[in-house]
Amino acid sequence: MKGKLPSFLILLAAILWGTTGTTQALAPETAHPIAIGATRLAVGGLFLLLMVLVIGKFNFQGWAIKTTLMASLCMALYQPLFFSAVSITGVAIGTVVAIGSAPIFSGLIEWIYLKIRPSKIWWYSTFLSILGCLMLFVNKESVFVDPIGILMALGAGLSFASYTLISRTLVEKHSSLSVVAVVFTLSAICLSPILFVFDMSWIMSFNGVGVSLQLGIMATGIAYFLFGKGLIHVSSSTAVTLSLAEPLTAALLGVFILGEYLTITSWFGIILLMLGIGILLWSSKKSPSKKELRMVQ
Repeated sequence: MKGKLPSFLILLAAILWGTTGTTQALAPETAHPIAIGATRLAVGGLFLLLMVLVIGKFNFQGWAIKTTLMASLCMALYQPLFFSAVSITGVAIGTVVAIGSAPIFSGLIEWIYLKIRPSKIWWYSTFLSILGCLMLFVNKESVFVDPIGILMALGAGLSFASYTLISRTLVEKHSSLSVVAVVFTLSAICLSPILFVFDMSWIMSFNGVGVSLQLGIMATGIAYFLFGKGLIHVSSSTAVTLSLAEPLTAALLGVFILGEYLTITSWFGIILLMLGIGILLWSSKKSPSKKELRMVQ
């Protein structure tokens, strides 16, 4: 892939992630958010695994087991950390801290570990995007800052940033479909005990099946496949910043589908988010070389 296509694939993945909030709002009332997250991974992992088996291109030769386990653990940790943070400190603060901290963590990890200093364009676009995200959620509800919730949100941001960086090393050597299939299957296995903790009777209803399939196939399986495909030619820090299109999409869907109301401040935040993502999307930043992206297996 050449040009801007990899960045657009990541942007499309983020847009699909942005549908999760609207989908969850349509889920049965008895569905717990953490249970929905675990179901999402289980359905997504199964869908991806079936795709790999149907295509028949999976190859275990030279597979980095340690790196794969690390990526799977990061994705498995992200789900409960994010949902717990949101439940403890609220949707506004939890979302802003988790999603807003991920690009910063990603840039710092690249800078410290890979010795790749983020460009000025990345700093400008990331600042605008995070500021836009903050303004988008600032008036959603009364602000309640809980230290434990903040720590969990930061943990979620670090988990997503780490997953992106580690996955990038995997897609350099294996097909994107194989990578996400293995990673999400292992992540689903890690979170499988959650399915026995919460009431899962909702999944047998018509809405429950629809929500599970949409979240698992579209917002997880296809979305992360596109994300992994784009990661081959896009740095992890750039990819994480582009993923801020997720709250942008969620906010717009909330307005046009769920009938939610946004304040002037929130609309201004959307403009800043679009501006930040647009700057990064159309920048001509060179992708790091494979040598720079090599990790200890």
